[in-house]
Order: sequence, then C-alpha cells, then structure tokens
Amino acid sequence: MTPPPDDPHLIAALGRAKTADEVVAILAAQYRLLFAADQVVELRAVKVRRGAGRPHTEAGFFDPAHRADMARAALDVTRHAKAVYATLNPVRPDLLARRCNRLDWADDGELTKDKDVLARRWLLVDADPVRDPHVSATAAEKAAAFDTALAVREHLRGQGWPDPVLADSGNGYHLLYRVELPAGDGRVGRVLQALAARFDTAHVKIDTTVGNPARVCKVWGTVARKGDSTPDRPHRRAALLEVPAP
Repeated sequence: MTPPPDDPHLIAALGRAKTADEVVAILAAQYRLLFAADQVVELRAVKVRRGAGRPHTEAGFFDPAHRADMARAALDVTRHAKAVYATLNPVRPDLLARRCNRLDWADDGELTKDKDVLARRWLLVDADPVRDPHVSATAAEKAAAFDTALAVREHLRGQGWPDPVLADSGNGYHLLYRVELPAGDGRVGRVLQALAARFDTAHVKIDTTVGNPARVCKVWGTVARKGDSTPDRPHRRAALLEVPAP
C-alpha cells in the first residue's frame, strides 16, 4: 500500500492552518488525544544547537493546562534540535517542579527515569527501516516501514486488538495501542519481542528497545533530522495520521 505523501510544510500537513497560533492549537488538540487529562509530560529535545553553542539536551515538564505551551515550545526547539520527544506514560506530578511548563538545558539526571513512571498508558510499536542509523530514510525505505506497520495492525486486528493510533515518525511509522498496565508490567516488552520475531525483515525492524516505562516518542509536528537533508534522504516532520473511533 502506498504511504501518505511526505509534506515538508507543517502548515499544509496540519490542515491548511493559516497562522502560527492555529498550528499551535491543532497540535495542542492532538497532544490532548495522546496524554491523559491529569498527565504531566516531559518534552525533550536532543542535540540542540542554538547559534554557536555546543549541542545539548533541553527538557521540561508540562501539565495538562499547558498543552499549547508545550506545542509552542516543541515548534520553537525543533528548528535547532536533531529530534524532539515526549514521555508517553504518566510521570510523577512532582517532576513538574524540575522545570515547570518550560524548556531549558537539562542534565541526564534531570530526565524521566523508569522509576518516575506511574503506570503504562501506551504500547508503542515502532516500524523502522534498516539503514545507516545516522541518515534519514529514503521514500522506498519509508514505504517498506509503512507496509510493515499495516501488516502488524492487520495481524493484531485478527487477534481481537482494537485499532491503534497511526503516526508518522519522520523516518518510519508508529502504532500506539492504548493500555492500562502497572509501570513495571513486562508484557509490553514481550509483545514487542513477539512482533519482531514475526515481522522483522532485512529491510524493516520492529524496535524492541521502546518497551521501557519511561520511553519517549517523537513529538508530532517536529522535524526528525538525521545527517544532512538531501533530495533522496530529506528531513521530515512527524505527524498524526489516523485516530480510531473511541
């Protein structure tokens, strides 16, 4: 099946929004689909380079009342970062006091750890094309990842699973399945191992490293930058593609 076309223009990808405020509002609404109404979220940008400064990590924690501020911060920092991520699962609310509804330089010890996660809300299936890990995917590589993601979805439908959220990660595709599990539950990791055993090929792999509770996920609307952007291997924005009926 042909994947959705890559669109380098965020405004077009977000439904022909005409202003920056409209883009922020659309992304904030999308983030509310992903994060619970009481969920504190860590926003994390890696390999950030502003001007002549050295590359660094920037992170901050955002409460439910500030999803628009989170979207605005993500759009700002993605111009300077290699990638921008967010924690999928709910974290301890007191982490908000580390950096409250804003981004700033962060050391590794200030980032979310597995012990900070309260529960598992999402199971992330990441279909990623096999390539040099330091470059973006070609259109053909990305199309292969799309086919794998759809094959996984169809297989799990046959097992009685509900449809997932489908998202474009920039270089591959994400399936996000809603779950309610304890933070330490190991079934997420076992599911990913089983899917990898069934669907891995020489061209596409199911990432089995994304099963830990504090795993971060590419933020919709932000750019995935691996290596230089070339005609064959361009930088692309992550995007929400499909949301199943409740």
